[in-house]
Amino acid sequence: MLFSELANTFDRLERTGGRLEMTAILADFFRGADPSGLRDSVYLSQGRLHPEYFPQELGMADKLVLRSISMAAAKPYDEVEREWVRAGDPGTVAESLIKGGGQTTLFSEPLTLGRVMSGLGEIEMAEGKDSQDRKMKKLFLLLRDAGPAESKYLCRIVTGRMRVGAGAMTVLEALAEAFSSKEARADVERAYNITCDMGLVAETIASGGIEAVRAMRVSVGSPIKVMLAERLPSVGQIVERMGGRCAMEYKYDGIRVQAHIGREVKLYSRRLEDLTPNFPDVAEELRRACLAKEAIVEGECVAVDGSGAMLPFQTVTHRRKKHGMDKAVEDYPVRMFMFDMLYRDGEDLTVRPLPERRAALEGAFGPSDKVGLTSMEIVEDAAAGERFFSTALAARCEGVMAKSLKPESVYRAGSRGFLWIKYKKDYEEALSDTFDLAVVGAFYGMGKRAGKYGALLMAAYDHEAGRYCTVCKLGTGFDDSFLDGLPSMMEGHASREKPHDVDAQMEPDAWFVPAVVLEVTAAEISLSPIHTAASSSLGGGGLGLRFPRFTGRVRDDKGPEQCTTAAEILEMYEERGGGA
Repeated sequence: MLFSELANTFDRLERTGGRLEMTAILADFFRGADPSGLRDSVYLSQGRLHPEYFPQELGMADKLVLRSISMAAAKPYDEVEREWVRAGDPGTVAESLIKGGGQTTLFSEPLTLGRVMSGLGEIEMAEGKDSQDRKMKKLFLLLRDAGPAESKYLCRIVTGRMRVGAGAMTVLEALAEAFSSKEARADVERAYNITCDMGLVAETIASGGIEAVRAMRVSVGSPIKVMLAERLPSVGQIVERMGGRCAMEYKYDGIRVQAHIGREVKLYSRRLEDLTPNFPDVAEELRRACLAKEAIVEGECVAVDGSGAMLPFQTVTHRRKKHGMDKAVEDYPVRMFMFDMLYRDGEDLTVRPLPERRAALEGAFGPSDKVGLTSMEIVEDAAAGERFFSTALAARCEGVMAKSLKPESVYRAGSRGFLWIKYKKDYEEALSDTFDLAVVGAFYGMGKRAGKYGALLMAAYDHEAGRYCTVCKLGTGFDDSFLDGLPSMMEGHASREKPHDVDAQMEPDAWFVPAVVLEVTAAEISLSPIHTAASSSLGGGGLGLRFPRFTGRVRDDKGPEQCTTAAEILEMYEERGGGA
């Protein structure tokens, strides 16, 4: 398979902004693609060489890429750099300067997909002495045999700017249409959610059809998209929604971790980051205490003091550092409170109801002072729920999680629903809960903030549309140190134009590809003529947050697709009488 076939498809995707059109383009490509190249094609559509939980990154600096372009296009470096300053994107520079296959020489050879993957893999793995030079030369060899479109996407992939707008949900929907039907999307999405490997799902459906996809199961080493909770404003409403009976457990103020226990132990964050180096003591204790040969469990890593009392979230974040981990382990002890078991010795427990999963968890570990189970109680009325909530607060927890005990209480990977409901003390007050929102734009400041970003355009995620819809302009809650560090935080996410997956009417001074998530509070939700969240449900205008304020917390434990959804905001708006 020639890489040009894939590059031309990327070009078609980039020229359209409609999700239906993008789905149709991808589905058409998938049907006609060489099956042996389908898996890699899907990875590259997301700017990756592997599933998203693999830690390796290409990460070539722009100026290193410019040197490769200079060599391939036979242009002086100064000319290439001037073009880069004007365009702001090495991919656009490569497209304009590399014509008709770059330098045609006796050593040229066809640019196949396999060759591209091999070359990019060598770039990714280059380390140590002269690694930058080796990366530059390897990219040159690819660009030398590339046409304009191929050059553009090669440069965007190696710099982490693969932004054709085809998000995960669009690709999954296209796979369903290409090899089954639109109705199969739910099965395809579940397979992705329990494997976090879109390429594997593509390969499976292409070779075995939708039945093979339905047969996919969880396995140790492949992280699972976490199940998420809804929220309600009172314990009474929660118990009523649960049918008068539910399990309640402490909601701990820590870092959520998914542990894969086999010969070795891997700990993953909800963003699929490998946290094993941050919690080596927890990993070691899980393997020692686990009675099963293989298991996947979820829990919360919480900082504790010398007496075992729980400490605030800010304390455990010291374990997220990249350096000095031996000292951090000593200075900031943690305990893991496990709350779910998703797999044990060959059995996929995600399809089992909560009571069965909890029973499996309770029987899977021996005694330990570093890992244990969450405090849980079965409540059958609001009064019992209130008493349990009070004990959770007394134990320094941030609230409680209520979970359904019904037969349908399976683990719904990657989904949010009322099988789980979270509750904090301040939920009774209007909009005192927080929103996790993606940064999609920035506005330059005035006065004291002149010369730097002074406000941010924030967006919620619309799961059905696969787009980020604006919900507020955020300008309060920032201190000087945060604003000073904002440009470096957003470096690598800047876009010269509005990203394809952003739905916005406001025009910021700078656009960003959704990547950074911030925690925000607001006074209320109201109809807005300038924001787009839930606009398709409201039939004109969207929803906006009034008087938004940054809490000071950057949610680096969440990816953009895990931020607060437009549907959640709409539900909160309606619960508080909006639209009545």
